[in-house]
Amino acid sequence: MYNTDNINFPKEGFAGLKQNWRDDLIASLSVALVALPLSMAIAIASGVQPLSGLLSCVIAGFVTTFFRSGRLTINGPAAGMITVIFGAIVSLDDGSGHAINYVLAAIVVSGLLQVILGILKLGRIAEIFPSSVIHGILAAIGVIIFAKQMHVAIGTSSDAGNAVGILKDLVDQLPNANPYIALISIIGILLLFFHAKISYKVFHIIPAPVWVLAISVPIVLVYNYLDAQQIEVLGIRFQEPSNYLMSIPSDLTEVFLFPDFSRINSGVFWLVVLSMTIISSIISLAGAKAIDKLDPYKRKTNLNKDLMGLGASTIVSGMLGGLPILNVIVRSTVNVQNNAKTKWSNFFHGFLVLFFIVLLQPVMNMIPLAALAAVLVFAGIKLASPRVFKEVYKEGVEQLVFMVSTLLFTVYNNLLFGLIAGIIVTLITHILIARLSVPQFFLYVFSPGNIEFKDTTSSKLELRIRGVANFMTLLKILKKLEEVPPKANLKINFTGAKIIDLTVQEAIDNFKRNHELSGGEVELVGLHKHVSSTPHKFALKSSIAPIAQKISPRQRKIKNLAATNKWNYQLGQDSNFRRLESFHFFDSRPIEYKENIIKGGYIDDEIDWELTDVTFSEGAMLAREVYHCTIQVSDLPAKAPTFVLRREELVDRFIDRVRVFGSMGDIDFKENPEFSRQYFLKGSNESEIRAYFKPEVLEFFVEHPAYHIECNGPQLLIVSPVGVTTVPEIENQIKTMEKLIAILKEFHGNG
Repeated sequence: MYNTDNINFPKEGFAGLKQNWRDDLIASLSVALVALPLSMAIAIASGVQPLSGLLSCVIAGFVTTFFRSGRLTINGPAAGMITVIFGAIVSLDDGSGHAINYVLAAIVVSGLLQVILGILKLGRIAEIFPSSVIHGILAAIGVIIFAKQMHVAIGTSSDAGNAVGILKDLVDQLPNANPYIALISIIGILLLFFHAKISYKVFHIIPAPVWVLAISVPIVLVYNYLDAQQIEVLGIRFQEPSNYLMSIPSDLTEVFLFPDFSRINSGVFWLVVLSMTIISSIISLAGAKAIDKLDPYKRKTNLNKDLMGLGASTIVSGMLGGLPILNVIVRSTVNVQNNAKTKWSNFFHGFLVLFFIVLLQPVMNMIPLAALAAVLVFAGIKLASPRVFKEVYKEGVEQLVFMVSTLLFTVYNNLLFGLIAGIIVTLITHILIARLSVPQFFLYVFSPGNIEFKDTTSSKLELRIRGVANFMTLLKILKKLEEVPPKANLKINFTGAKIIDLTVQEAIDNFKRNHELSGGEVELVGLHKHVSSTPHKFALKSSIAPIAQKISPRQRKIKNLAATNKWNYQLGQDSNFRRLESFHFFDSRPIEYKENIIKGGYIDDEIDWELTDVTFSEGAMLAREVYHCTIQVSDLPAKAPTFVLRREELVDRFIDRVRVFGSMGDIDFKENPEFSRQYFLKGSNESEIRAYFKPEVLEFFVEHPAYHIECNGPQLLIVSPVGVTTVPEIENQIKTMEKLIAILKEFHGNG
């Protein structure tokens, strides 16, 4: 069983700084480069000076690091708060010119409320909000950001009161767009779209937002030259637009603004505080849980401590003129992907942002606002892209209804109204699907006897969940799960549940993964008696007789292939992938599910193997990308050294050696230069790996190109390129793997 007992965890505190400062510093450099343009863009879009966003990053690094619980999350201003801050400035504007100061006061009070929530151990309160409603809020934020920033991106403006009106004005104002400003934005947006599709690793060393700024500055210089020289191109005379560049004061102390609490007695002030607190807490706590899933060491964030840390640093930020400080997903994902180990990467990121502010202040004034708008337009598109709606639809038709209704209520009104309306729509739908009267439904929700342990031993427990298992009962379920001993065998029985919503299933799945990592077992029973609108493993389930599962043409071919070769075939989804999680490939790539599972044996069925389609994700929330691929896991004739073998790309050796400051990188074989040219091979014990890779093994991989192969000791993982494999390719891979196992059996089969 895979558990955390044998994991060499990074040290905490100053011991962790001494042990991991190199990895954390290198990761923080990439994070800081992402934070620089994003933080300025968020500040400008929020209606405050760009340095306020950078100030928030510095405070997040220097303050939040020492109070929070999360190890790999990065803190700072978040795009999700743009609409809240901008709306707060409008709401609190009384004509005195102190609107910003009133908002800073609201930020301070909001931070204080977060600290209180953390002290009262109410960090889990954010978990009661339905997942699809949160998706709807984030999509609405994306629409609002897109609507507002597209005007900046083309040089127009709008005074409409909501996102729908702003979008309408955008269409009406298109004839008035400034071609020069629009050109900068279009180039930036296209670069952001295609950055991930460019295969050269050298290009990916610099984050995409930095490329946008780097390309926009030369465009400005060329344009200014043409304007100064009064040069015409194709009959067009260039004339510099007004106020299209950033304005950073030479005296950096001008960034400091101070809160004004004189409106603390007004209702609108507390409405702003409530909106800030709820939205920032939901985004931050959801982000913390998402980043925990990416953590290669499977460490768990204390949500209450995180909330206190974020609240404390938000107070400091508001007192000095900064923005609310949150757990930010994009930068946290960059942090994980660049091999950060501890929370010191967040500290270094704050220090580097401060260094860049001092170093690059003259260059910042050459950055066009259109370039920053392009960064935010792209962020808005990602939050509300068709892919997001498609992923939610896969989770269930009803989830799409919850999301879209929340989105519409939000864009026509505000975030707080949209959140409340989305919850009401979700609740009404649950009542209808459960086929219960309103009194019966709420009796199931509030009756304590519907979620209880069956009398059994402390090492073998059964939790019975009856009636309604939805977001309203989630906290009760989580409280019961906290009572489960670390290594206990737990059965969760849903047989008596009328309805089981997605939020509950996600939370239980998260508990199941963590509990199994600690050496326990979790078995879910009774779900087969429920039906859902889609085959997604977390789709809302109601207690109606299940319907037959449809089979696709590809699945039919796989089934026939398995039958012909006398292999076992399993059609449906399977969430038992602990064996896969023992491979480093899945350390920071959470597995969603596996399906189309073929099982067989090599060498007279002595060696078991399994081939399956796997759906996994990289990144989280805004930065989350979902991938599908076909993988095969095979037992080995004898235990082998651990290694990773993959196709070699440009600068692989340089990046890996710099990252670990001289530790072992690519293992080359002089006797087979073609193998060394094609592959990047790395492992902890070079001498054992060299002994294992006999000439016949090297030649095999030259003749049979592989994408990614990994060994964890007793087993071998073969990962195909992204995208499910065709049936002929599946058959070829299984047969090819049989040849490799035969070679390994010949040389290493006797131990």
